[in-house]
Amino acid sequence: MNRLKWLSVFVLMVLLVGSLVWPATTLAAPGSTVMSPASLSMAMFAESSGGASLFSFSGSRPTNLGVKDGKLAACPGSPNCVNSQAPGSDAEHYIAPLSYSGTPAEAIARLKGIITAMPRTRIITESDHYLYAEFTSALMGFVDDVEFYVDEAAGVVQVRSASRLGQSDLDVNRKRVEEIRAKL
Repeated sequence: MNRLKWLSVFVLMVLLVGSLVWPATTLAAPGSTVMSPASLSMAMFAESSGGASLFSFSGSRPTNLGVKDGKLAACPGSPNCVNSQAPGSDAEHYIAPLSYSGTPAEAIARLKGIITAMPRTRIITESDHYLYAEFTSALMGFVDDVEFYVDEAAGVVQVRSASRLGQSDLDVNRKRVEEIRAKL
């Protein structure tokens, strides 16, 4: 492909990303982690192997993650998040919790095995009842924060998967959770 075609593809990608990310800065729910265009970091990688993304739209790691009073953080108003603790009437954000057998530590170990086998993942925090991982998209380097909490009282694994940036995720977070559910 000649330089002009590569430049055209690059410009189209920037326009696409801009239409997904930048409008969300005005639509974000209070307290959500959405970066302004000025602070959005875009880094090109020359690396062609090792699972690196071509770009990096990673944003900042949210500060509201973790389990507080038995709950994972609520989803923001944008449709790029699913949460098993969202009200069942919230079809846009609700997803069924995961089933597990054995001890909470065994459930977390199984989840960790599934997640580390998936491409472009990184375990950030792990305990006997909680697992937090980052998933990075292949092309643009968008980062999703995914949390699992073994809720012994309910007998399930609560899950939250949310995009850090943008408005739409093209249902990636829901599909990821369902893929993990199928392997669990």
